[in-house]
Amino acid sequence: MKKIINNPDNVVSDMLAGMEKAYSELKYDSEFEVISRANKEKKKVGLVSGGGSGHEPAHAGYVGFGMLDAAVAGNVFASPGPDRILKGIEEANSGEGVLLIIKNYSGDIMNFEMAKDLAAMDDVKVDSVVVKDDVAVEDSTYSTGRRGIAGTVFIHKVAGAKAEMGGSLAEVKAVAEKAIVGLRSIGMAMDSCILPAVGKKGFVLSEDEIEIGMGIHGEPGVERTKIMTALELSEIMIEKILSDYNYADKEVALMINGLGATPLMELFILNKEVQERLTEKNIKVYRTFVGNFMTSMEMSGCSITLLELDEELKELIDYKADTPGLKV
Repeated sequence: MKKIINNPDNVVSDMLAGMEKAYSELKYDSEFEVISRANKEKKKVGLVSGGGSGHEPAHAGYVGFGMLDAAVAGNVFASPGPDRILKGIEEANSGEGVLLIIKNYSGDIMNFEMAKDLAAMDDVKVDSVVVKDDVAVEDSTYSTGRRGIAGTVFIHKVAGAKAEMGGSLAEVKAVAEKAIVGLRSIGMAMDSCILPAVGKKGFVLSEDEIEIGMGIHGEPGVERTKIMTALELSEIMIEKILSDYNYADKEVALMINGLGATPLMELFILNKEVQERLTEKNIKVYRTFVGNFMTSMEMSGCSITLLELDEELKELIDYKADTPGLKV
């Protein structure tokens, strides 16, 4: 195992401490592994997200103006406990309520809901939404129903914008739920990642194999096949999304997301092919995001996300965001 780390058991705390030193606008609580805004400039609805570490810049990289107020880090690929999430709620709360943005994994849902109940006992208004954008599987070992993957970043974006604009807790939740309805993603992997505490790959693909639908923790996909061109890959992945949700004659936000080890060159090539496929199907791309937004350590692969837009969501997608992981 070749990694730039110290003790494998301390990678999360070392990473978050390093983030705090890199970005003066962030504050790190080392007891609870929470990154939050260093300054609460105004009363607004607070946004909290999080989950297992190893998906950077998600989620700590999206703390800042226009997106999250706090991010709660679990161990690598493991949900944070309710005590950590409760601390995240405390940091995000400015008196207008807090919205939890949860990816659809059993551990995340259980722990975030427990923290939500604990906060309610202290008279803190807390609500939640669950992101389940992965069309690859209906059920998996790790979730009840669809997994939440890179599309979660779009929910951070639109909900964060609505909160900055002064929306109430109910309004922020409503816009997040509206976006979730028209949100779909699918991923693929070309090689596995290595968890620091394990020291070896979680799964093995042959040199000429890829897996369509692979999850961000290495969960099984829907099809293992031979390596193919970017054009062929775009056709298969887009077809799987469109067979699940009708985007015809609609405007969308598009995200081409790298899983950690895929060069930007390849992501831009895939973006070219995806956009050509969407144009053929009379789907208009309003705004495009290409880069590493929700990774899987150093996994080689990518995901594609489409978000259906109306006039309100277009305004929120365009609204200013100033975070380490995304600037608009």
